[in-house]
Amino acid sequence: MIVAGIGCRKGTEEAEVLAAIDAALAAHGLSRAALGALAVLPQKQNEPAIGAAARTLGVDVIVSTAIGKETLTKSPHSLAATGTGSASEAAALAGAGEGAYLLGPRVIANGATCALASTEHRS
Repeated sequence: MIVAGIGCRKGTEEAEVLAAIDAALAAHGLSRAALGALAVLPQKQNEPAIGAAARTLGVDVIVSTAIGKETLTKSPHSLAATGTGSASEAAALAGAGEGAYLLGPRVIANGATCALASTEHRS
């Protein structure tokens, strides 16, 4: 299963969240059909744009903590705000579950970030 971890600024629009998701999927040669869920850290669970994007995509939003999740990106801003180097990368890993790995670093699109994680066998 592919999980898209999402980070965003407060008040980000749904279109920006979808743009970040589409950019991350395109970077890995994937389509929206590959998505199994969106994932966020607790700080973002009530962001309207994330819920709207999940409804548009027909997937659930997984809310989980980033404790112990090693990210590829080391953003000082994210570290101060969320306790992890990348909210979207940590959310993707936590949402995908045990054995998950990042497909690559987060993608930034306007006010949103997206990282993809998978539990599927690496080729």
